[in-house]
Amino acid sequence: MSVIEEALAALDLETKVKLLSGQDFWTLPAIPEIGLRSLVMSDGPIGLRGVGWRPDDPSVALPSPTALAATWDPALARTAGRVLGQEARRKGVHVLLAPTVNLHRSPLGGRHFECYSEDPLLTGEIGAAYVAGVQDQGVGTTVKHFVANDSETDRFTVDVRVGERALRELYLAPFERIVGSGGWGVMAAYNGVNGSTMTEHADLQIGVLKREWGFDGVIVSDWTAARTTAPAANGGLDVVMPAVGDPWGEALVAAVRSGAVPEEVVDDKVRRVLRLAARVGILDGAAPAVAATDRPSTLDGAAVARTVAARSFVLARNHGGLLPLDPARLRTVAVSGALAADARVQGGGSALVQPARVVSPLDGLTAALAGEQTLAVPGGVSEYAAVMNAATVTYSVGADPRRRVPVARGPQWSGITGVLRGPDGREVFRSPLPTAYVRWMGDPPPGVAPDGIAELVLSARLTPATGGTHELAIVGFGDFTLTAGGHTLFDGPIYRDQDESDVFRGPAERRFPVELPEGEPIDVVLTQRGGNPGFVWFAIGHAPPSPGPDALLAEAAAAAAEADVAVVVVGTTEEVESEGFDRTTLALPGHQDELVRRVAAANPRTVVVVNAGSPVLMPWADEVAAILLTWFPGQEAGAALADVLLGAKEPGGRLPTTWPRRDADALPVTPTGGALPYDEGVFLGYRADPADPLFPFGHGLGYTDWAYESLSIEDTDALVTLRNTGGRPGREVVQLYIGPSTPDPSRPRRWLAGFAAAEAEPGEAVTVRVPLPERAFQVWDGGWQKVPGTYLVEAAHSVADRRLGTELTL
Repeated sequence: MSVIEEALAALDLETKVKLLSGQDFWTLPAIPEIGLRSLVMSDGPIGLRGVGWRPDDPSVALPSPTALAATWDPALARTAGRVLGQEARRKGVHVLLAPTVNLHRSPLGGRHFECYSEDPLLTGEIGAAYVAGVQDQGVGTTVKHFVANDSETDRFTVDVRVGERALRELYLAPFERIVGSGGWGVMAAYNGVNGSTMTEHADLQIGVLKREWGFDGVIVSDWTAARTTAPAANGGLDVVMPAVGDPWGEALVAAVRSGAVPEEVVDDKVRRVLRLAARVGILDGAAPAVAATDRPSTLDGAAVARTVAARSFVLARNHGGLLPLDPARLRTVAVSGALAADARVQGGGSALVQPARVVSPLDGLTAALAGEQTLAVPGGVSEYAAVMNAATVTYSVGADPRRRVPVARGPQWSGITGVLRGPDGREVFRSPLPTAYVRWMGDPPPGVAPDGIAELVLSARLTPATGGTHELAIVGFGDFTLTAGGHTLFDGPIYRDQDESDVFRGPAERRFPVELPEGEPIDVVLTQRGGNPGFVWFAIGHAPPSPGPDALLAEAAAAAAEADVAVVVVGTTEEVESEGFDRTTLALPGHQDELVRRVAAANPRTVVVVNAGSPVLMPWADEVAAILLTWFPGQEAGAALADVLLGAKEPGGRLPTTWPRRDADALPVTPTGGALPYDEGVFLGYRADPADPLFPFGHGLGYTDWAYESLSIEDTDALVTLRNTGGRPGREVVQLYIGPSTPDPSRPRRWLAGFAAAEAEPGEAVTVRVPLPERAFQVWDGGWQKVPGTYLVEAAHSVADRRLGTELTL
């Protein structure tokens, strides 16, 4: 008998059921009598947060999943996964709650920055590599959210109505790819599919996932998604999380004893949990899936974050070849945009992490242009060193898209400290903080009991750089006292009507104008009393005096007019792009469009850097010289941006989703009568053949040119030969599309069948081999059916820039 079967046989019913529910927010219980230690889970897709508040233990923050998909580089995705697995082991986490492989059905989806692409093949390849990388470290993953959880509106209750063919060919496909490659976990979504909520969906969880695909891992509920006892147990769910709101426990024991749930169903779930525990090395007597000696060598997380960011940046426009900039010829660079100084490096929602540092675009460019230094710039066969003269970098806010007062941080603030006090007023924890912001879900710091916290205190010293009317703010829920310079600005409760689905829109805000003289320090203290010790989220906000929107725009335009080049950083904020809600428009918030237009009018050498996790509208796209899409670029954002703008790295990204020109081109995300019909069927994104996208799927420019010379089919592979016809080394993503030679109204005109990267020196020709998978020629019709006929196979730079074609008859 195996170790797992022996352990299962030793458990009584009550203990088995106990093992299937969270004992708190993040963990399953230990069962010492069978040698089972507690299984620890944690978010998230771009960094490991851990199970509680550890400000002394920051996390690596990699670029967003959309950025990872934009690399079109599975090997790099595996490296990113290895970094996160490494982080998980460091923080004592056994299972990473990632990746998110739901599709970009509509660009209005609020959580798309956490997903990969509108295309199932690209999503599956990047997701499978990411999972392999995490599991290389002996850490489990939970691919999520199974399935059709492609928008946030009414996400707890919406019933997605999707046809069987679209479900199979699009939405299930990435899960099938990852499960088939050996993923250890799946997370069941909040939503329903075709009349059944996913945590109870036996047809999909048991029939498809476990039986048809042979999945032998664990299905865990999204947090609070499980709402029933017998239906969820019989529907294939294995683990309910978290402890709060658990519908199993004694109720499941009673259901088994009554016969409503067969005990063998419970045994199968326990067997799966024990198998996962064995794989991650917490079941005595069972060999882990990856021995310690077989784990990859330690990676530099910051270096990987910088590499992924630069590889992900998509050069969408480069009129006149403005980029790369020649650093030796720059004297003045005018940077504008609030997000240039206060970089948005990750999306909003449950997966936020606190990195040890964040390099803003302004900091990155300033450091790179600060003076005589060596910048490695590719050229010819080898690299040469370009010695740069000092360049002046000016900064203007120009436009601020943030609706809330920004969190207090930066050179005006010092001594930011977080303190926890017990009921007797005694200090039980103290830590310096990088910003005046406290947020955690789960446990308090080690050694601090949840019921031993009566007050949370944020304190800091503000030394105003300018005199005048400053705004201080409380951001949070609870009972607060805010003092500045010993004077009480607020003392009382702050709440607002809010349901669970709205929590990620952010806490309430109260603002307080304060007259402060320039250069005179003032102590600011925010105290929160009581509250929920398992979910803490509050901050001190600060906004310095502002001359108003018109003056800010004018200042930025004036600075741009005097500069050699202008760099405008625009993007989204947590208030408009986050988990928990969908977007109502793709337009940039605030006065950012006007900022771009004014700066571009003042300086024709304007680069617009778009800091957003998914598509935004660009009514000014034809008015600027260059557009660089940087997604949410992770902690090394500014360093990677300097690498790309100044030519040390090529912008390696290609669009993983179509960028529409107008809001009207986006599919609806708002349910009607509780249901959201996917009426488009298999005609999703580029498969719908949009007539006038702003930027097409797969688009992305580089710093060299490529000539596609030949395309041939050899057995089940396509061979593409191309030549670097430019003046510097480069990397091209060769995309292979297929479609029926004679249009078939039941199928898209073309779809992505594979891709491969080519790297070459100037003048060098290379040949890449792209497999043509059997699935590319199949449709779902009660099963996978090959469709005979003649297909057009095209090698492309993007879906709209197809360079070579040949026919293949099946």
